Amino acid sequence: MTVLDLLTEPLQYDFMLRALGAASIAAVVCALLSCWLVLIGWSLMGDAVSHAVLPGVVLSYALGLPFALGALVFGLLAVVPIGAVRESRRVAEDAAIGIVFTTLFALGLVLVSITPSHTDLSHILFGSILGVSRADLLQIALLAALALALLLLRRRDLTLFAFDPTHARAIGLSPRRLGALLLMLLALTAVVTLQVVGVILVVAMLIVPGATARLLTDRFSRMLLIPPTLSVSAAVLGILASYWLDASSGGLIVLVQAGFFTLAHVFAPRHGLIARHRGRRGSGTAQSAEGRADAQIASVAERPSGTGSGEPFTDTSSASENSGPSRISSSAPTTMS
Repeated sequence: MTVLDLLTEPLQYDFMLRALGAASIAAVVCALLSCWLVLIGWSLMGDAVSHAVLPGVVLSYALGLPFALGALVFGLLAVVPIGAVRESRRVAEDAAIGIVFTTLFALGLVLVSITPSHTDLSHILFGSILGVSRADLLQIALLAALALALLLLRRRDLTLFAFDPTHARAIGLSPRRLGALLLMLLALTAVVTLQVVGVILVVAMLIVPGATARLLTDRFSRMLLIPPTLSVSAAVLGILASYWLDASSGGLIVLVQAGFFTLAHVFAPRHGLIARHRGRRGSGTAQSAEGRADAQIASVAERPSGTGSGEPFTDTSSASENSGPSRISSSAPTTMS
């Protein structure tokens, strides 16, 4: 079997085409949003919102409502208790996020265990990308289009909020509103990605692409292009690999993304391990060369004023020490004319 057969055989099935479409759409949205999450330092917030949507999904399923509605509501509601706990000033922000998202995730697990269902709700936790229907694909596309539109329309404001919230406030922008907008987009993206990799692995698709691009470039304009490319490539490779290996599609997608991050961490041209090692060696060589130059300058400075740089300096005291009766004691003071 040729490489072309390995790539084209899975494309003969409709469920594989729908899986590739849903995974690619979710990958683009997650990758773009991850750029701002990595810059602001909201990695744990992404983990919190992605886990907090679980109770909403289960309740929507039990009530016969679209699961996206419940997931979006609970994703937005998760921000309120986080802010309430954080305002106490006795609990740090990361601790508040950890308390809230673990509590809501535990509530979701309890609801999964007690909700009567003829289907296995574990696909909410681990994803079911190969089971995406046409209706699910349409829902994913609509939510992704909404999230992308908001990101692109407010990208300048969000970028300023990520780099300098004080300056954003000074020019009339509200950092609190921009933060709320970013959290809403985070909840939307978590809903989009839910069926692709599940609740547990959503945070990987929200963080790994942006972290990889952060190693590869220092310009934010390029950073917005690298993560979608890598994320879509990982989604396609992961799904094709899951077809041939008969393994979890969501898990393989995340593993491919982790592989891209590992390669960038080692081989990045400026921030990779190899580049940093070469930089340390170069700086060490430069420091040693500078030290030798300083030593040469110091030796020249210590020579008498009448001695040229090319002439060897002869110590007359050593000659006088061998002059027999006129030998000068080393402890006696000497004078120079």
